[in-house]
Amino acid sequence: MTHSMTAYGRGEIKADWGTASWEIRSVNQRYLETYLRLPEQFRGLEPVLRERLRKRLARGKVEVNLRFELAQKTDTLQMNESLAQQLVDQANKLHTMAGIGQIQLVDLLKWPGVMESGEQDMDGVSKDLLSLFDTVTDDFIAARASEGQAMEALIQQRLDAITEQAAFVRARMPEVMAWQRQKLTDRLAEVMDDLDPQRIEQEMILQAQKLDVAEELDRLDAHVAETRKVLKKGGAVGRRLDFMMQEFNREANTLASKSISADITAAAVELKVLIEQMREQIQNIE
Repeated sequence: MTHSMTAYGRGEIKADWGTASWEIRSVNQRYLETYLRLPEQFRGLEPVLRERLRKRLARGKVEVNLRFELAQKTDTLQMNESLAQQLVDQANKLHTMAGIGQIQLVDLLKWPGVMESGEQDMDGVSKDLLSLFDTVTDDFIAARASEGQAMEALIQQRLDAITEQAAFVRARMPEVMAWQRQKLTDRLAEVMDDLDPQRIEQEMILQAQKLDVAEELDRLDAHVAETRKVLKKGGAVGRRLDFMMQEFNREANTLASKSISADITAAAVELKVLIEQMREQIQNIE
């Protein structure tokens, strides 16, 4: 399947830890370039995100944006009862052994680990965010595929039109050559009293060689077939298609340079218009 390099995807999640949303957008680019905008606490996800994108995309300038808002919660202190009980037991034991000293509750509360504040499980949050990222990436790639199918349909239409123009030129060539022969005969008749059929034939052979476009038409047909084959193959075919447009242009330019008929000149111009229209679409194909 042919994919566009231009697409957009977005997804949002709401959980007890807060809300977050991913946005992924891309435009055409010769290679794959990724730009990530993440809150500072999630910078550690960058290598993971880049690798996931690299495995699924081949070309395009991809921008990823994460918006994150932590839920507003009133932190409450929690006592580690097990640790506190151990401290009390040990303090009482020392008091019994030494016979002096009293347990100071404030000192127990200050002991590291006795009182704890509830903290957010950021590992769990990161897991949720990565799961949402994969979902948004799926939607984003589906959008690229949908856009790619639309562009492929437009390219196929232009290929059909190119085939029609090539067939038109091929059908017109015998008439054009007959007209050229008569034109040459009339011109020679103006300057020569006796027309030498052999001389006329030699001149016609030279003209035919100069004006023969059969090879260019055959190559146009071959390029159409190859382009359809590339489109059918799918995947990252943008560079190959761009090369094919160069080949199409070469044949259209040669056809225009050999033209001696207004109809064939018009056909050559139409070919160049169709090729340019395809090229514009191909610039956005992955």
